[in-house]
Amino acid sequence: MSLTYEKQDGNMATLTIERSAEELEAAITKAYQKIKNQVMIPGFRKGKVPQKMIEKQYGVEVFFEDAADFVINDSYKEELEGCDLEIVSQPSIEVTQIERGKPFIYTATVAVKPEVTLGQYKGLEYTKTATEVTDEDIDKEVERTREMNSRRVPVEGRAAEMNDIANIDFEGFVDGEAFEGGKAEGHTLTLGSGAFIPGFEEQIVGKNIGEEFDVNVTFPEDYQAENLKGKAAVFKCKLNDLKVKELPEVDDEFAAEVSEFDTLEEYKADIRKSMEAAKLEESKRAAETQLVEKAIENAEMIIPDPMVDMEVYQVAQNFQMRIESQGMKMDQYLQLVGQTPEQFLEQARPSAVNNIKSRLVLEAVAAAENLTVSDEDLEEEVKKMAEMYQMEYDQLKEMIGDKEKENMKKDVLMGKAADFLFDNAVAVDAPAEEAETEEK
Repeated sequence: MSLTYEKQDGNMATLTIERSAEELEAAITKAYQKIKNQVMIPGFRKGKVPQKMIEKQYGVEVFFEDAADFVINDSYKEELEGCDLEIVSQPSIEVTQIERGKPFIYTATVAVKPEVTLGQYKGLEYTKTATEVTDEDIDKEVERTREMNSRRVPVEGRAAEMNDIANIDFEGFVDGEAFEGGKAEGHTLTLGSGAFIPGFEEQIVGKNIGEEFDVNVTFPEDYQAENLKGKAAVFKCKLNDLKVKELPEVDDEFAAEVSEFDTLEEYKADIRKSMEAAKLEESKRAAETQLVEKAIENAEMIIPDPMVDMEVYQVAQNFQMRIESQGMKMDQYLQLVGQTPEQFLEQARPSAVNNIKSRLVLEAVAAAENLTVSDEDLEEEVKKMAEMYQMEYDQLKEMIGDKEKENMKKDVLMGKAADFLFDNAVAVDAPAEEAETEEK
């Protein structure tokens, strides 16, 4: 076992890894076990052809592809443990020697963590954002809570009206043919919400519960499904149910039901306090974003493409997890927005590049200022997570492994570096025009 490497321009490196002839031989035997059931030679039952007979018939090379995969998969991570390079991409593998009785040699071309040359990062300017909480802000929050605590009351003795909550069955037809995605049963739709094709919801108004009817619409020219753009469609519909939203009165009783306070005045005062804290935090985060961007502009670094590729993959994975947590499959989302997987990944690339640059600059600032993460810092982070996920601190602490702790330490360190930029920055007021826009 041996690993050597040669650095290349653009923060790339080529690793050369050598494994023993004995390891290759064991992998060849393993490859034989994998494919023996696929080989048919007259005189032998399926799966019973000896390895030497297969080699005689086809040559030992028939096993090389699988054998190489076995050796590489078993050895790559092991070899990296003794390597002093910080590798930040998946490897591009090339086998350079595979021959029975000789060492197995392959190369792995990888991206290595770029070095960052910091420019100015202290004394940077950022534009302050408004942190004032208005009575209108509080009223909006109260209204949001009111909406959350609304009831749906069945409609009796009248036809559907705008703002009713309708439960419908429907099936769509274009040129007399049903189309994919055009059918649903028991679908809930708020009339007037604009959730459906223009003109659809309006045609439910005036219909009675249990009534079956046609809705005639034309798909917009910019509709996401290519086969439906601009097409006239007929939806066979049935109105199953109607409800109206009933909102609670905003009074002391409402405040007592939705909060720990007895009066509406106390409840609103607490909302103001929470919103002020949130706006201050939001303002700080906006300032830190500005400062990191300026620090990036002042720094020098070369980001290798394979590092970006890996970050794009991570951005896509995180997005897919969020989408699926909301009950939607990734392919459904792509169809909805009219994108191919390739277009989605390309769109994610600028965000991935910015993620990398932000992380590298903040790491460089942390190193330059000797910022560290203590056990107390990590403990505080775990407490915050426990509160966020409504878990017991000790229970969550037991669940966090060493790898997760290291990732948490990195996140805390990035936060400390961002705080350092903020604490050593200069705040300036927004230009008059911007300030007026924010107030509006």
